[in-house]
Amino acid sequence: MDLPQSIVIAESSHRIHNPLDSRKLAQLGEALRLAPSTTMLDLASGSGEMLCTWARDHGVSGTGVDISTAFLANAKARAEELGVADRTEFVHGDASGYVATTPVDLAACIGATWIGGGTAGTVELLERSLRPGGLMLIGECYWRLAPPDEATVKGCYAESRDSLFTLPDLFDHFDALGYDVVEMVLADQDSWDRYSAPHWLNIRRWLDDNPGHELVDEMRNKLNVERALHVRYQREYLGWGVFALMKR
Repeated sequence: MDLPQSIVIAESSHRIHNPLDSRKLAQLGEALRLAPSTTMLDLASGSGEMLCTWARDHGVSGTGVDISTAFLANAKARAEELGVADRTEFVHGDASGYVATTPVDLAACIGATWIGGGTAGTVELLERSLRPGGLMLIGECYWRLAPPDEATVKGCYAESRDSLFTLPDLFDHFDALGYDVVEMVLADQDSWDRYSAPHWLNIRRWLDDNPGHELVDEMRNKLNVERALHVRYQREYLGWGVFALMKR
């Protein structure tokens, strides 16, 4: 049970595996007014940057769950580096079936709502680990601009035009699920670049270092396609944000 090697290669230098750069991640932590006693569960936690930096900056404690052994190793190393290993735990596992044994104050899934089969399913999954009155964080894509054609839809990796909401419709969706949006931090085009562009250098350096590897053709194609889609479609049409929710 692990992530495909192609993803690990492309994101090998990433501390944050979505378009939330370190500045915006810190901004989000400050906006939530986290108390030192806050307990947290982070599903699909990647390299653990959110949990580790918030443990350092706000005194939170908690658990991150991820399927990638490489990213979990990064998370554990980061916890040691920041001196928060005693307040953080990182578990290798399928986040789609993980429920905390004790309800937490803050339950999060940032940019991986496929673990619940979509936004609604992920909200339901996180709710099973959240104490009454707690905060939920969902990171999700939305249409920044309406896609003009099918090429744009596919270029943003959307199944269809209707598979993503506009930002107002996403708020309506959360409302229909019985949640109030109480905070948000949105990606901008620069933070999208800071997520996407490092893929290209990671892949190119890997290609230079592994000329005979069986994944060379796949990774060269990935490099060419990802660059083209990002500059032609994604940075213009695709929005992304982290939304803090509280149940009504």
